[in-house]
Amino acid sequence: MNRTTLSLFAGTAALAAVTGFAALNQPAASPAHTAEAAAQLPVERTSLLCPAPSLSDIADTSYTSFTPVTKGTTSDGKAELQAATAQSADGTSSSSGGGGKKKAAKPVLTPKAPGTPVTGDTSGADGPAYVGTAEGKYAPGWTVQETTEVAAGTGRGLQGVNCTAADTDFWFPGASTAAGRTDYVHLTNPDDSAAVVDVELYGKDGRLKSTVGEGITVQPHASEPVLLSTLADERGTDLTVHVNVRSGRVGASVQALDDKTGGDWLAASADPAAALVLPGIPKDATDVRLIAFTPGDSDADLKVRLASPDGTITPAGNETLHVKAGMTTATDLGDVTRGEAGSLLLTPSDQSVPVVAALRVTRGKGDKQETAYIPAAAPVGTRATSADNSGKGTTLSLTAPTGTAQVKVTASAGSEGGTAVSKTFTIKSGTTQDVDAPVPSGLKGTYALTVEPVSGGPVYGARTLTATEDGIPGFTIQTLPDDRGTVAVPEADQNVAVLQK
Repeated sequence: MNRTTLSLFAGTAALAAVTGFAALNQPAASPAHTAEAAAQLPVERTSLLCPAPSLSDIADTSYTSFTPVTKGTTSDGKAELQAATAQSADGTSSSSGGGGKKKAAKPVLTPKAPGTPVTGDTSGADGPAYVGTAEGKYAPGWTVQETTEVAAGTGRGLQGVNCTAADTDFWFPGASTAAGRTDYVHLTNPDDSAAVVDVELYGKDGRLKSTVGEGITVQPHASEPVLLSTLADERGTDLTVHVNVRSGRVGASVQALDDKTGGDWLAASADPAAALVLPGIPKDATDVRLIAFTPGDSDADLKVRLASPDGTITPAGNETLHVKAGMTTATDLGDVTRGEAGSLLLTPSDQSVPVVAALRVTRGKGDKQETAYIPAAAPVGTRATSADNSGKGTTLSLTAPTGTAQVKVTASAGSEGGTAVSKTFTIKSGTTQDVDAPVPSGLKGTYALTVEPVSGGPVYGARTLTATEDGIPGFTIQTLPDDRGTVAVPEADQNVAVLQK
């Protein structure tokens, strides 16, 4: 996805387009001031989009909201998560009542003060997509996790997804329209005008021919689940989905559901790049499938490496991967982790060609299997946040692919009680560690984890949440990119308020 930080002086219009709003009170500034280095300041507004959770009548969904404590924030603010259709054209929260009158729509949750999570829930197949906004002290690093339990049927098991910001370009390697799969791409429009979206499917032989996915209109403050099998006559086992927004912007996620092996959300891959990190493969994974795609005109030849607890190794029989231009390539890595924590590292073996990639991970055997997905991830950056953690069902995996790093991990207070606790870990270069993450003392309810690199090379992370039921090892994995809690602003003699959307 496109993530761009612009200098304030690149143009007010450009800045407003990326961050949502820029308020300036600018006296005359000397050239020396404009040349000063940018300062990292807390964002003052954040918007997140959560897809409609399930089509199952026996689904139970929880939402967990958390804002880390951030220095330099204002003392006030607000945040709420509401059904997308409850947003009126002027941005106020409302829904239609009897007689055509408007009445206030009840948010699924209203966040507490920064540092303490809050939860809300829905059930059944009528759960809507949600639009969330946070302002002031609630905005920096605001994170919302959507977690759904489905007891039986297609996609049964544990499904999870981080609610994300709106954007204009998304890549999803790992989707499928094969028999037994029911995959949807969910498109949510947070704005007051319609968005126009193209959805393209790429299989092993290239793009699947179809005009149905062109020019899909997503109405203002609405969400459209698009069944992928309706977009092309040709079926595909391993597909890459490209969501390209012609006008406006949307939030996008793929819900990948299987009749026999459960299902989960497939989040978008990191932006196309020559080298990728796919962090946090569970140590008890019974099968791992790699799906890769290059959107350019040149083939990509990749070295495949596994960052294990003891260092970087080459998976036997899967030393390299050749990805043809414009075609989706998949390879089965089997039980590549062999009982240890691991992360997959993809690097160019020849010329540098941008690629996107994801892993389909299976735990369990026979009719007790469950699946989840790990897309190529962006690094933790300044700080990453994971909401909706439990004392026993959470695994935090960290990898430092190019240099040893020190990382501070903080467990927040619990949603119903408990005291925050922090630990610092050293992740050796080229390794992956399932760290002994802290748990709040006196924990009651759910808690959040924040990950902050202290020194050393870049760090990548993932959180696995597990919940075994009837012998089926339900699980879901979310990667931990930077939570975008700060924005770069030039230090100058001006009053600047930058609001991020």
